[in-house]
Amino acid sequence: MSKKCPYEKKCGGCQYIDLPYEEQLKKKQKETNKLLSSFGKVKPIIGMKDPWHYRNKVHGVVAGDRHGNCFTGIYENRSHRVIRVDSCLIENQKADAIMNTVTSLMKSFKMRPYNEDTGYGFLRHILVRTGYHTGQIMVVLVTASPVFPSKNNFVKALRKEHPEITTIVANVNNRNTSMVLGDKQQILYGKGYIEDVLCGKTFRISSKSFYQVNPVQTEILYEKALSLAGLTGQELVVDAYCGIGTIGIIASKTAGKVIGVELNQDAVRDAVNNAKMNGIENIRFYCNDAGRFLVNMAEQGEKADVVIMDPPRSGSTEEFMDAVGKLGAEKVVYVSCNPETLARDVRYMKKLGYRAEEAWLVDMFPGTVHVETVVLLVRKP
Repeated sequence: MSKKCPYEKKCGGCQYIDLPYEEQLKKKQKETNKLLSSFGKVKPIIGMKDPWHYRNKVHGVVAGDRHGNCFTGIYENRSHRVIRVDSCLIENQKADAIMNTVTSLMKSFKMRPYNEDTGYGFLRHILVRTGYHTGQIMVVLVTASPVFPSKNNFVKALRKEHPEITTIVANVNNRNTSMVLGDKQQILYGKGYIEDVLCGKTFRISSKSFYQVNPVQTEILYEKALSLAGLTGQELVVDAYCGIGTIGIIASKTAGKVIGVELNQDAVRDAVNNAKMNGIENIRFYCNDAGRFLVNMAEQGEKADVVIMDPPRSGSTEEFMDAVGKLGAEKVVYVSCNPETLARDVRYMKKLGYRAEEAWLVDMFPGTVHVETVVLLVRKP
């Protein structure tokens, strides 16, 4: 059950896209078993019924050809040459269509694509985010200049083609950087954010929010993580690296109290709003480095029953894991997007008296080598 991707060789983003889906799952299972089976039981991978067009966040680099036609695409593997991509097998199809409309409108609006080498041009990137359950759509136009000529007419023309768009944001990035989004932005239409529903809770997603890109599998992953936590309504749960508060807010309905910790200020603001929007009162969010925050908690003699951690690809830090041990957490639910750093951290947690009981694999990124894993670590006296 594979489809042919015309960009596969040049793009390099989907290393397994040409393999039948069952084969992809077998490979991911085998790789993860190699890394984790010595610690505990690795359960069979949970795949997708339909592994195509799952990405709810789509990004395109804007470029042009020598005839003045504009298009979006991706940087060719290990280069800054843009390959034209009109539709991608793992991206939301509506988002791809919207990006094609934006670039087709550019010519009539005399809008030039930004050129990295010369520093001339206007539109740099297009970002489209969709709410899987709500159908809401956000379009982010990343420009090199804060002056957006005939923006009202441009918005009108785009909405005429795609009345389903619920908000449009202009983001200014005038720095010579590989970062897509700049710091300044202006709402051109709608509220400036979209909402989506995950595990029965509503979340506000702004242009910079971190939100898992595969909503179908995220629900499976989070439900699995919370069933491993086995909450009874009494526990103090720490949600470390909490982002916009997704997993902590979902956990709050079966926990006594939840503390969410996140370093990104925008994400914390979103998390606070998300808790309010869902009417949740037993959760508090703190803007801090997760490791430092846990160390402080431990030094003040505080205890936590369960720690849910979802660190970046680089994994956790020894300082953080030491603090988890000092807090006396009985259970740690470790959500990981990188089995290699997960194996390293599970080995370290073993020294602190935590044993891996079971690991579950969830295929969040069909077509690619990546796999999401959730491990339950239990403290052994």
